[in-house]
Amino acid sequence: MCGFTGFIGETENKEQVLENMMNTIVHRGPDSSGSFIDEDAALGFRRLSIIDISSSGDQPLYNEDKTKVLTFNGEIYNYQELRRELLEAGHTFTTQTDSETLLHGYEEWGEKLVDRLRGMYGFVIWDREKKKLFGARDIFGIKPFYYAKMNGCLLFGSEIKSFLEHPKFDKVLNEEALGNYLSFQFVPSNETFFKGVYCLQPGHYFTYENGEMEITRYFEPNFTGDTDKSFEEIVDEVEKTMVESVKAHKISDVEVGSYLSSGVDSSYMAYLGQVDRTFTVGFGEERYSEIRDAKEFAKSIHMENDSKIIEPDEYWDSLSDAMYYMDEPVADPAAIALYFLSREAAKKVKVVLSGEGSDELFGGYNIYCEPLEYTGFNRIPLCIRRVLGKFAERCLPRSMKGRGFLIRHGKTLEERYIGNANIFSERESNKLLKKGCVPGCKKITAPLYERVKEKDPVTKMQYVDMHLWLVHDILMKGDKMGMANSLEVRVPFLDKKVMELAETLPLEYKVDAPKTKIALRAAADRVIRKKTAEKKKLGFPIPIRVWLREDKYYNRVKEMFQTKEAEQFFNLKYLNRLLEEHKAGTQDNSRKIWTVYIFLIWYDRFFANGKPVHPSMSK
Repeated sequence: MCGFTGFIGETENKEQVLENMMNTIVHRGPDSSGSFIDEDAALGFRRLSIIDISSSGDQPLYNEDKTKVLTFNGEIYNYQELRRELLEAGHTFTTQTDSETLLHGYEEWGEKLVDRLRGMYGFVIWDREKKKLFGARDIFGIKPFYYAKMNGCLLFGSEIKSFLEHPKFDKVLNEEALGNYLSFQFVPSNETFFKGVYCLQPGHYFTYENGEMEITRYFEPNFTGDTDKSFEEIVDEVEKTMVESVKAHKISDVEVGSYLSSGVDSSYMAYLGQVDRTFTVGFGEERYSEIRDAKEFAKSIHMENDSKIIEPDEYWDSLSDAMYYMDEPVADPAAIALYFLSREAAKKVKVVLSGEGSDELFGGYNIYCEPLEYTGFNRIPLCIRRVLGKFAERCLPRSMKGRGFLIRHGKTLEERYIGNANIFSERESNKLLKKGCVPGCKKITAPLYERVKEKDPVTKMQYVDMHLWLVHDILMKGDKMGMANSLEVRVPFLDKKVMELAETLPLEYKVDAPKTKIALRAAADRVIRKKTAEKKKLGFPIPIRVWLREDKYYNRVKEMFQTKEAEQFFNLKYLNRLLEEHKAGTQDNSRKIWTVYIFLIWYDRFFANGKPVHPSMSK
């Protein structure tokens, strides 16, 4: 619903510094702004009015005696229930907002407040008496939260770019993040591409007092697979839980719409939400567009559908602005399509429902079938499969069919699966990067696998994706691209009660190759057409591979690959070979090329030309 920024520590011209920081996130909250400043702290806020849209919902908010100050980004879906409980305990409310429940909840329950929350959030509460800051992020990481301890100050906020306005912030590239970025297509840890800037991880809170920060994990998913219910009973439960979750996520004083693709997740969401408007984008060529199917489905459930065909030139021309809003490079081509989708939706509504999270919770990715297939091949001793895999990687042509299969199955799941994206191998990154690549993928994934070492392979993959792919790709682009257009994106699948149900699903209710999301699809099949409920996972089809073989876009990339910035980081001979192979059609290197290109676009915006300019100021 909003954005916040602020700092603790001695700073000259606090008022002007805070105002400059707030101005960088005006897109997150164009409706109003507010600030709090005392001798120790400065908190700034930009508001997108959704609940209690009168000025009484403006932030910062204060408790009764104004000893505690709140800035908050997100929505608390059980706030009415918490409000009743707090009123009974004697607290006095001055607004109808969900925000105020956080203040009084912190007074009543302290740090245990977070255990009671159902929603998406990043917030801070400044205790003026104790000179103590408390901050928290929701259990899934739907809303962003960044912090940096630098030169005697603590900076915090919804977006990194606001930190650049603080005089004590040192803007230094974290070049060590490049290696893992090239593999994952995002930075897969609490580090960022800005040295000294970290993201608070999902399900964590912190306290900051006397210059010391203490971070605590308060939530961790636990997929037990424990249920004594029959399949039909589970499907009943999925339907009931999703209906209730969507109802809670529709609480708003403004109209709510819904994104709509041709897949089961957004279609089921749109149906349950009974929204008036749905929104779809696609590309001119039919195989790269879900518009026709989306319109057909919307018509079948009597809803309007607004659609837009994204032209190739406008897609490419938007890359720099999209990376500005993203704060960090995320080389998922779907992020740019989402930028246009949210822009179309924002013309009509302030809030949309979206289907993110169902794949991680209910077992929806096609790759989850892989451990359950080819069981005969997997009975071959691992030592033999390793030899076959290494032979395939080093000796077989990259275009040869079956090469990837041998490479993947020559490794254990823990060795090969780092998430939905695996762009460059560490061996390839080491060749590409001028300074080489220190192996780092296992450092990220090994602790996650260790925590679920007794689980089945699919559950292990879900757990890894929940901590990496979901947080740093899916939800990052969902929030940042929505907020770039002052649009709040709500994700009813990523709900505490839905999570509690999903944790109990046994493997056979999630994945039975080649079927995925079995229980969820069965629930959807009861109310939407079978064609949609059973449609195989597609993802957002983007014609990057085709564009990079066209002279116009090939030349754009080639020009970027010959800049001094490209030469600073990459082995240009190897990089341009990837581009030429793709142009000639001998290899599909599109995702590798795109990952490097997006990094360079981002670097050009944030580092090569001084302070990045907000898109509204550069038009």
